[in-house]
Amino acid sequence: MTGKTSLFTILTGVHEAAHIGSMAVRVGVAQVPDPRVEELAEVFSAPKTTHAVVEYVDTPALSKEALRDPGVVASLRVVDAFAHVLRLFEDPKVPHEAGSVDPLRDLEHAELELILSDLMVIEKRMERLDRDRKKMKAPELDREFEALERFKAALEANQPLRELELSEEEEKRTRGFQFLSQKPMLYVLNLGEADGARLHEIEAEYRSGPLAGRARTAVTAICGKIEAELAELSSEEAGEYLASFGLKESGLERLISVTYSLLGLMSFLTASETEVRAWTIPKNSTALKAAGAVHTDFEKKFIRAEVANWRVLADHGGYAGAREKGLLRLEGKDYVVREGDVLLIRHG
Repeated sequence: MTGKTSLFTILTGVHEAAHIGSMAVRVGVAQVPDPRVEELAEVFSAPKTTHAVVEYVDTPALSKEALRDPGVVASLRVVDAFAHVLRLFEDPKVPHEAGSVDPLRDLEHAELELILSDLMVIEKRMERLDRDRKKMKAPELDREFEALERFKAALEANQPLRELELSEEEEKRTRGFQFLSQKPMLYVLNLGEADGARLHEIEAEYRSGPLAGRARTAVTAICGKIEAELAELSSEEAGEYLASFGLKESGLERLISVTYSLLGLMSFLTASETEVRAWTIPKNSTALKAAGAVHTDFEKKFIRAEVANWRVLADHGGYAGAREKGLLRLEGKDYVVREGDVLLIRHG
């Protein structure tokens, strides 16, 4: 038992006692904490606030049995990244299914299952390509075969595909496979309450030690018991409780922050008298793409965007005050949106 399902419940509020040990896949949504939304809602007297959300999928523990289940594999293929909860806590009341607590053993076991799953897909596809190549000459088939050959060699050397540097052509040819070991990996260290005060220290030890140098991975630490307590407290009480462990933010906040960083995501906001809302987009997105995140018509009929950092609007009482001080800028479709920008999109 690692605390994976308990953490999922804490993050999303989705309960199902019978889930543990089953082959069911559960989906839940966690709201992204963002105090900027509430502060701007006060400035604009907006009755509605909408936070960005992250969707989490709670799947069965990775095993040969789970990876033979088409439903489980399908749910794994469509996620953007994996969060692997690694148990570090000792608790005789909650025995580990492997008989002892060893996070690095658990990590390697799960990695091996992902590698074997990808290897099966590749071998099957290469057999088919081999037959097709014998029937006809086709450079397309040859190039795909060569890319898969390289992937197969890496997997046979126990190297997950996320560690391979791909050419643009390789990425394009293999994108449709949605290989499991190619997905970014977030290692979530689940600590016991006794280690709560050392949370950042333990996280740093793993990040610079046994988990260092792994491509497209990230590390964060949480304490499931602390998070369960926080879920029952008011925001003021939660702040005091976190402070007692020397922590400034909850595990949910740290988890989402490191997820955004791993996936190259950021947030911008829209604000009006009716609603203040946070939106998630890839870093380095243009104003045109940000407009499309709000509504596809806004992207098609984009004219320009008025832009200011959220802090500027909060300090100057909204658009009028920022405009008066010359702090509200007009930007075109190629403007690269920055974290915390507020966009007022003009469209046809």
